[in-house]
Order: sequence, then structure tokens, then C-alpha cells
Amino acid sequence: MRILTVGFSDEYAKELDKELSQYFICIVDNAIDIYDATNFTDFRHYELVIIVDENVNLSLERYVNEVKKKKSETKVMILTEVYSKQPYFYALKADDVICHHCEHPDLIAARVLANMRHLFGLQITIDKLIIDIPNKQIAYEDNIVSLNGKTFDILAYLALRKQRVFSKDEIINALWHEPEYVSDNTVEVAINQIRKKLKSTLGFQVIHTVRRRGYKFSYDE
Repeated sequence: MRILTVGFSDEYAKELDKELSQYFICIVDNAIDIYDATNFTDFRHYELVIIVDENVNLSLERYVNEVKKKKSETKVMILTEVYSKQPYFYALKADDVICHHCEHPDLIAARVLANMRHLFGLQITIDKLIIDIPNKQIAYEDNIVSLNGKTFDILAYLALRKQRVFSKDEIINALWHEPEYVSDNTVEVAINQIRKKLKSTLGFQVIHTVRRRGYKFSYDE
């Protein structure tokens, strides 16, 4: 999962990244302000954007509209010190508003977990297949499948979002820190490795190609 924080200090963003990494395979980018944030969302895809209210309402309204227009599934959280502004932020289609937020990243991480619970999972269990995310281990019956690095991350990313189709570009944006420097071929090679390793153990494929669209996870023994 790729998250964009807007208005946080670099130190706070790093602490939040550390907290969230306990629950998600995620990358956190940090923008200085709304204007800087547009440079990120113009070129990268995000599943969550967390914005600290800077009292620049017109800029915030325009930015939230652009984020939702680009990808309607992207969730937006807004942090504010002004309780009375909640209705305004929800009218902007914010998915969550946190008032009088404390300075502890673990609280924000808890709210992120509540909003993104559908993508949360330390372990994915489907019939006889078990994907242990923290330990990066895959088990099927009594067999252990070895996948490392981004190859494992791609499998877990698709398995948590099973039946949804993702393009190579979306996968790269979600899992690489600098997606602009990663080629489509990198994903193709990783997908082939996943298929080869799992097919030899499971006897069937779980990563399927959807022509002209991308890849999806589908468990069909």
C-alpha cells in the first residue's frame, strides 16, 4: 500500500511509516504541503492520503477533488485542530477527520488501520494456503514455498486484494519507493517466479493474467 502524508515533519512521517509497517506492506511518501503533494499524486497512485489542515480551504478542496477524480478508491484522512470544521471536511468527501490529534504516530496508525482494515492482514489463509506476511513465509499443507523481497510482496499485495485486477504500473507504484525507475519487465519477471514456485507446490496457478489489464489473485484449486 502506498500512502501520502501531507504537512508532516520528515521525522513524524518516518515514525508513522514504522508504525504502519507492523500491519501493512506499505510505502509512505511525505509532501511538505498541498502544493508539493500535487507533484506526488500527479505521477504516483495512492490508496490513502493523510493531510494536516493548513487552513488553506480553496487549495485543499481543489486537491481532494483531484485525488478522488484520479482514483475514486483513494481514501482521504484530514487532521485538524478545529472541531467545527468537521462538516466542511466531510463535505469535501474526506473519509475520516481526526480532531485535536495528539503527536503520537501510533494513534494515527490505529485510525489508518480502522479505515484500511480491508487491506490489513498479518496472515492470509485460503484453504490449505497460508501466507505469513511478517515472516515472509508461504506454506501449503506441509510444504514451504520460498519467495523473497519484492516477489513475496507482490504475491501478498495481490492476495490481500483478491479478484481485483492490477496493472503493472499500479503494482510498481504500490511496492517500489521510486517507481519511476522501475520497468514493467521487473514485474513480469517477478510474476513468472511466483507462478513457477507456486505451481510446482500447489499444482495450479493463483496469479492470473487479465488481457490488456494486468494481474489478479484467484485461488481455484
